[in-house]
Amino acid sequence: MAYLTDCFRHKVDDKGRVSFPASFRKVLPSELKVIPSLQKDCLWVFEPSEYEKWIDSIFEAKGGFKADSLQHQNWMRGLSSRTADVEIDKAGRIGLKPEFRKFAGITGEVVLVGVKNHVEIWDAQRWDDANSFDGFDDLDGLMVG
Repeated sequence: MAYLTDCFRHKVDDKGRVSFPASFRKVLPSELKVIPSLQKDCLWVFEPSEYEKWIDSIFEAKGGFKADSLQHQNWMRGLSSRTADVEIDKAGRIGLKPEFRKFAGITGEVVLVGVKNHVEIWDAQRWDDANSFDGFDDLDGLMVG
């Protein structure tokens, strides 16, 4: 698994495609999984093996997936039905379904952020509103010393 970092701005074209940064394409496979974030603010893009680990971690926190649990079946169905398989095309782009763009408020410019094991795709204005870089105030609790 690649440890993804950095932040890039790109435009979404008229067909809903967004260019993936070369640094991400170098370390990710061409086949990816896209799902709306659980925080309901952006889209998450995983390589398939990391997506599987993420799904497993959700159920591990609940004592493991229980096939006889209606709630677990509903959760799995909900996650699976909201996940799309996408492929990086020869031009280095992925397509975003219209309902995903609507969910994330994506209208034109996006910000792609590497976050360890996945990429987040944010509407640029939503990103700017949520992530001020006036300093490292949000990281004060992490600072040593």
